[in-house]
Amino acid sequence: MNGYQLTFFTQQDRKHGSHSLAHWLLEEARRMGIRGATLITGAEGFGHDRKIRSAHFFELTDQPIEVTMAVSSTDADRLFARLKEEGVNIFYVKAPIEFGLTGDL
Repeated sequence: MNGYQLTFFTQQDRKHGSHSLAHWLLEEARRMGIRGATLITGAEGFGHDRKIRSAHFFELTDQPIEVTMAVSSTDADRLFARLKEEGVNIFYVKAPIEFGLTGDL
């Protein structure tokens, strides 16, 4: 199958409503029927503001987070429409990919 790998970058303390933005994105993808997504926490990184963000022993609010999923073109369009509808402003990478399963389930 052909589609896109979508990777969204945020940090632990970013919120959407009462939820962390990363968890909201993960739940929204699940609710929309996207077949899988992975939330990855980073040790350290920097963004457009050039400020180093990292996880600290007692404070994780600055911790970088990445949400990655492989989706069809239709699902990508639906997800971006939902983000626009919700007014979500988040950095992303959208790369064309081929994806599928090996063997039978």
